Amino acid sequence: MPQRKSLLAIAGFYFCYFAFNGIFSPYWGLYLAALAFPSWQIGILTSLTQVNRIYAPTLWGWLADRSGRQVLILRIAGLMAVSGFTVLLVSREFWPLLLGVWLASFFWSAALPLVEATSMSLLKGDGGAYARLRIWGSIGFVVATVVAGYLIQALGVGVLPWLVMAIMAGLAVYSFLVRPVAANREEGGAAEPFGAILRRGEVRALFAACFLMALAHGPYYSFYSIYVADHGWSKSAIGWLWTIGVMAEIAVFWLMPQLTRRFSLRALLLFGLALAAARFLLIAWGVSHPAVLLLAQLGHGFTFGCHHAVTMAYIHKHFRGAHQAKGQALNIAFSFGLGGTSGGVLAGWLWPHWGGMWVFTAAAFAAVLGGLVAWWSIDRKHS
Repeated sequence: MPQRKSLLAIAGFYFCYFAFNGIFSPYWGLYLAALAFPSWQIGILTSLTQVNRIYAPTLWGWLADRSGRQVLILRIAGLMAVSGFTVLLVSREFWPLLLGVWLASFFWSAALPLVEATSMSLLKGDGGAYARLRIWGSIGFVVATVVAGYLIQALGVGVLPWLVMAIMAGLAVYSFLVRPVAANREEGGAAEPFGAILRRGEVRALFAACFLMALAHGPYYSFYSIYVADHGWSKSAIGWLWTIGVMAEIAVFWLMPQLTRRFSLRALLLFGLALAAARFLLIAWGVSHPAVLLLAQLGHGFTFGCHHAVTMAYIHKHFRGAHQAKGQALNIAFSFGLGGTSGGVLAGWLWPHWGGMWVFTAAAFAAVLGGLVAWWSIDRKHS
């Protein structure tokens, strides 16, 4: 029963964590534009959550493993994230927003690797069972994006700070309901020095493949809507294309237990990377064809959902016991942090010179490189 309650709390945490993404990612820039911030300030303020993911998860993961107080740190992170975002209710000036959002996202980014490590401990490293739990994050993203869109349309973009505070309050509550996992430090892998784990060729290849997969997705998250809009797609159609992608992600998360029983982790990892290359080529060259874009969006289930679940299983395999939070933090830092940020920045720099078609083609090439790294270095002895 205690384990079931903790899993329910983690499901609620995932719902709120990714519901925040579903509100903040699409609408934060619109809110800042409505406040008449210049573009350079909007660029800085919208990048804070992503930039913090480069270094903050690693710092917090190290502290959690060093102290053995993962759940305490998780609760502090939840409370401090709420406190930081209160600046949205009291100020519309650049510097207070910069400080408040930086502080909030610094603590907010600490929460996910701690919960991921707890999840994988409770589920004994079962990537399929993890995917069934993580599905609540995808549901939270969809629900929040749709509901926030209707509320902003009805009440104006000024409602955004209140939506953010409501979601972050829920995240803080769930962070207090997650319980420590006694078995976390009983796994044999904890005896191996952390540096020795990082020196394994397979571990470095895994992080490199994750970096390249996130790098490939950088143009998608930053410029997909702009690219398809430039080719005549309406805003409602663009919204449906995003929704289809997340629904495919949810479907694959739900099917992951069957997929992991039938296929090896290596096969699923390589398939996701190969599909990412095909997907971005379809977006690059088939943007004017509805059937092609629909097919490309359905691929999101494997290029994100399956890839993430498989990566979680590999991280749990290599970083056991007292190293779990650090391993999960490094995964987030290399993928969502360094990879996602680099992909978005490079796409922005290349877009005026290359155009969307060739930027998405370059994204496909990055996925190919990730696939080659994974094929050459990860689990070859089992293939």
